[in-house]
Amino acid sequence: MAKTMAWTEVSLREFTALAADSGTGVRLAPAVVVGGPAGDEVPPQARIIPELRPCTADELPSGFAHGSHSLMPLMDMPRYLDYLERRLVAAGGEIEQRRVRTLADASEAAPVVMNCSGLGARELASDPAVRPVFGQHVMMTNPGLDELLMELTVQPEWVSYFPHRDRVVCGGIRLPDRWDRTPDPEVTDRIVARCRRVQPRLRDAEIIEVVTGLRPDRPAVRVEAEPLGSGLCVHNYGHGGNGVSLSWGCAREAAELVGVSETR
Repeated sequence: MAKTMAWTEVSLREFTALAADSGTGVRLAPAVVVGGPAGDEVPPQARIIPELRPCTADELPSGFAHGSHSLMPLMDMPRYLDYLERRLVAAGGEIEQRRVRTLADASEAAPVVMNCSGLGARELASDPAVRPVFGQHVMMTNPGLDELLMELTVQPEWVSYFPHRDRVVCGGIRLPDRWDRTPDPEVTDRIVARCRRVQPRLRDAEIIEVVTGLRPDRPAVRVEAEPLGSGLCVHNYGHGGNGVSLSWGCAREAAELVGVSETR
């Protein structure tokens, strides 16, 4: 838990800085988080979240008795990934796609291998602790929403929506050990119904597309270094559904394991 909170805090600082530049695809959005433990007491580890406070009664969506209001970084992922690619190229990096069957194959091309293979680490790093968790989102037209909503729950399905300029990303579901990425129409119907129930402005929104994916789940995120032939391999995988919120924190630690410091 301590590691996770430390990584999250690093990421929060980075995303807050990136939100000052509209070209990054990151913005600080008003956020309502519902569910989870009741009570007005804010846990110490949550105080890193800007403007965090309990929701007032009129801020709570229908069906929820308590929640919190804050500002949270919200990433428009296509734009954010484009920004990261531009940043990599500007720093002198190159992107090359090739098939790698073993980490030893990768070490032939470079003295340091950063293993960020996600679900592929199950085979590439011979790590059976990595498993898929199926997820499905519904993209809907944005009727003018600016505030995001997240439900905290241990249940396999929940309500959430993340508004962007031209669309709202609605969720969600988690199905462990499912490899099939085929969209489930019944899941789509349930996601849409939940989101429209808590946000009436989505009732006339149109479905743009349904997106599915496999989250690389692991009992604990793996960020560690080990020898690889005459070189070094740094593992950074197993983030499950928290890849974005942990990304910068884990990346910083992985870079430290290589002995690399970033020059901004």
